[in-house]
Amino acid sequence: MKAATFILALLFSVSAFAQKHTPMPHGTVYGATPDNTAMVAASNLEAYMDKKTRISTTIRGRVIKVTKPKGGWFEIDAGKGKVIAAHFSNYNITLPEDIKGKYVIAEGIAAKQFISDDMQHLAGDTVTGKKSHSTKTSKNQQLTFEVKGLLVEK
Repeated sequence: MKAATFILALLFSVSAFAQKHTPMPHGTVYGATPDNTAMVAASNLEAYMDKKTRISTTIRGRVIKVTKPKGGWFEIDAGKGKVIAAHFSNYNITLPEDIKGKYVIAEGIAAKQFISDDMQHLAGDTVTGKKSHSTKTSKNQQLTFEVKGLLVEK
């Protein structure tokens, strides 16, 4: 009787262990399914944006790390030592830590962070209709990406 109980306990523990370490299937979607018709490589995103500060686009890149699983905060490799800080617009998304190192397709809004010389980032001169301040952009400015949908590619 003890042997049968021991064997059953062993079988249940092995199946529980196997469930924790199952690989993430190809094609897992978090949030909305991204539209990949006009996809841009994450390493080309900054050049694709040119002088625009915000654009809606779909990018493909490799996840460097998941910074906060709840809310879907993660980082994407932008090439040449740059990083794209990404997070979901819907806070109810929970990303697994296993997504690290995977290639993903993400649809959302990309934005450049910049510093205004007079701390008025979005202000403009309403009299002339022109911006009354200049923006200082640095070479190591960070790109942010607000994700609506993410597809795990491979």
